[in-house]
Amino acid sequence: MPTNKSYRKSRFIGLLIISGLFFCTKASAQNIRIRTGIEVLKESGFRILQGKRVGLITNPTGVDNHLRSTIDILHEAPGVTLVALYGPEHGVRGDVYAGDKIDSFTDPNTGVPVYSLYGATRKPTPEMLKGVDLLVYDIQDIGCRSYTYISTMYLAMQAAAENNIEFVVLDRPNPLGGLKVEGNLVEEGFFSFVSQLKIPYLYGLTCGELAEMINGERMNPKPCKLTVVKMKKWRRKMNFEDTGLPWVPTSPHIPYAHSAYFYPVSGILGELGYISIGVGYTLPFEMFAAEWINAEEFAEALNAKRIPGINFRPIHLKPYYSVGQGKNFQGVQIYLTDFSKARLSDIQFHVMEVAAALYPGYKVFDHAPENRFDMFDKVSGSDSIRLAFSKNHRFDDIKSYWTKDEKAFRKLSKKYYLYR
Repeated sequence: MPTNKSYRKSRFIGLLIISGLFFCTKASAQNIRIRTGIEVLKESGFRILQGKRVGLITNPTGVDNHLRSTIDILHEAPGVTLVALYGPEHGVRGDVYAGDKIDSFTDPNTGVPVYSLYGATRKPTPEMLKGVDLLVYDIQDIGCRSYTYISTMYLAMQAAAENNIEFVVLDRPNPLGGLKVEGNLVEEGFFSFVSQLKIPYLYGLTCGELAEMINGERMNPKPCKLTVVKMKKWRRKMNFEDTGLPWVPTSPHIPYAHSAYFYPVSGILGELGYISIGVGYTLPFEMFAAEWINAEEFAEALNAKRIPGINFRPIHLKPYYSVGQGKNFQGVQIYLTDFSKARLSDIQFHVMEVAAALYPGYKVFDHAPENRFDMFDKVSGSDSIRLAFSKNHRFDDIKSYWTKDEKAFRKLSKKYYLYR
C-alpha cells in the first residue's frame, strides 16, 4: 500500500506526464505541414461519398490530423451511411499480434459489422460486400513491400472491380518519402501475401499512387473504378517527421515513425529467426544481436565498411521475449546518420557478410533453420538472393541482382506520381 506522500508524488508525476503529452500533442497539431486524404475529404463535405453506402477498410492509423478515427468521422458524416468495416492484419482496432488470424464481429462503438481480411478470407467476398456501394481505404503504410496492408488494398481493389463497387483511397504519406526504391521485383513462384505485387522491396510511392499503378499496369485482371483523395502539401522528399503529423503505431512493433525507417533494415533477415533484430527488446528492427557475437569487434568490422549514412554502436542486452528471450546477447544498434544517403535494405546483407567472416561457424544459411528459408525467399521476392549469397556469404555476390530492377521501376512509377 503506498503512503500518502508517495501517492501524492506519483499522482503529481502522472499529471506532469499527462500535461506534457497534452502540450506535445497541441504543439504537434500546430506544426502539421500537410493535410491527409481524410482531411481533404472532410473539407469537401464528403462530396464523393454523398448518398452512398460505404464500407471502410481501416485500422487505428486511420485518423485525421487531430487523431480522430476515420471510423467515427464517416459514421457521423452527414449524407454518408457507414455499413461495414474491414480489418487488415492486426485488426480494425490494432489489438491482434502479427500473423494471428482475426474473426469477424460487430464494432461496439458504432454497431457496424466488422469483417476480417486477415483470417480465412483475405479478399472481400460478395457476401461481405452486400449492400456496399463504395469501398474506402484509409490505412497508414510504411513503404515496404512485405508489410501486408498493401496486399489487403490490392485484393480489395480486385473485389471492388469484380462486384462493380467504387474504390476510394484516402491518401497518406509514405514514411520513407517518395524517392527510395530498393530491391528486385517479385518473381513468378514467389508471390504471396508478403510479396503480393510486382514491385521492389521499397517502392517509393504513396498508397494512392500504388493504387493508380495497380490499375494502370493491369496488376489485377480488371481495373476498378478508382478515386484517390490526394493529400495537400506533401512532397516526395519528405520523410514522416517532415510532415509534422502525429504517428499512430501501424503495428505492435512499429511504435514510432522512425521504426518504419528500420523495418526494411532488418526485416528480411529477421524472417530466419537466426539473430535478434530487436523484436522482443526495446529496439524493434534497430539492432542485430546473438549469443555468439562480440559487440565491440562486430561494431568495429561493420563501421570499417563505411556504409553511407549508417553507424553501428556496440550493444549488450537481454531480450524480454522472441529470439534470445532471457539470454545475454551482444551485437550492434544501427544509427541512421544520413537518411537520404542510406540504402536501408542493404544493411542486413552487410551484417550477414560480416557475421559470416567473424564467426564462420554461424554463417547465416548454414546455421538458420531450413524451415524458415521459404519465408525468407517470399519476402525477398525470389530464391536467387538466398542461393547466390549462401555460396560465399558476400553481399557483392547478390548486389547486382538485388538492384537490377530499380532504375526501370523508377522510370515506370513516375507515370503514377501524384506529388512532386
